[in-house]
Amino acid sequence: MRWKEATLLLLISPDSVEEALDCAKAAEHLDIVDVKKPDEGSLGANFPWVIRQIRDTVPADKPVSATVGDVPYKPGTVAQAALGATVSGATYIKVGLYGCTTPEQAMDVMRGVVRAVKDYQPDAFVVASGYADAHRIGCVNPLALPDIARRSGCAAAMLDTAIKDGTRLFDHLPPELCAEFVRQAHEAGLRAALAGSVKAADLGTLTRIGTDIVGVRGAVCEGGDRDAGRIQPQLVAAFRAEMDRHAREYAASVATAG
Repeated sequence: MRWKEATLLLLISPDSVEEALDCAKAAEHLDIVDVKKPDEGSLGANFPWVIRQIRDTVPADKPVSATVGDVPYKPGTVAQAALGATVSGATYIKVGLYGCTTPEQAMDVMRGVVRAVKDYQPDAFVVASGYADAHRIGCVNPLALPDIARRSGCAAAMLDTAIKDGTRLFDHLPPELCAEFVRQAHEAGLRAALAGSVKAADLGTLTRIGTDIVGVRGAVCEGGDRDAGRIQPQLVAAFRAEMDRHAREYAASVATAG
């Protein structure tokens, strides 16, 4: 399936049940609740019981995503972790291919994940996640992710930033290369997800290049701090309003050009 006119979905990442309650208050403004543990890394994995509690906390019609971690090249270990996230209630399973240095290693990991997850829950949504700043940690090239995801049976390819030092997605992968990532994902029949200290000011670009899912945390936390700040329902609502504004403006510009 090729994604031609995908609507930009908003993924918000609480790191606790308390923050999930804040997400529930803003449920009308978000699409996916993503469970992670920021103090364990960009895609740090949270505890199974936290995933279960958050699944019970947010509205039933909101899918729960869970990060499996910034994983090493240990396919069996990662497959078990991914199955654990699925059993705990997540329907979107995100794997950060931190320790994979080649596409072959990444596919080895993701094929194991897809089999483990799909054997248990056939309609689960597996996401192969790489890093826009891959050059800083020596992992697989971000533009290889769409092909890795396609060949391993994933539903989406995602980019985030590995090192949270104030630099952002577009600092490491400029918009034209992010656009190429999205194009390749769509050609492969995948959804394209982008994250990495994304701000409201980035939404125009993310909309124009056809991003399917945007992941945020810091942008909707008090003080813009992903670690010390807490998610604020009013910031989630404001971020969604900006998303909707850019969507309307982009649709109008396409209609005018056509």
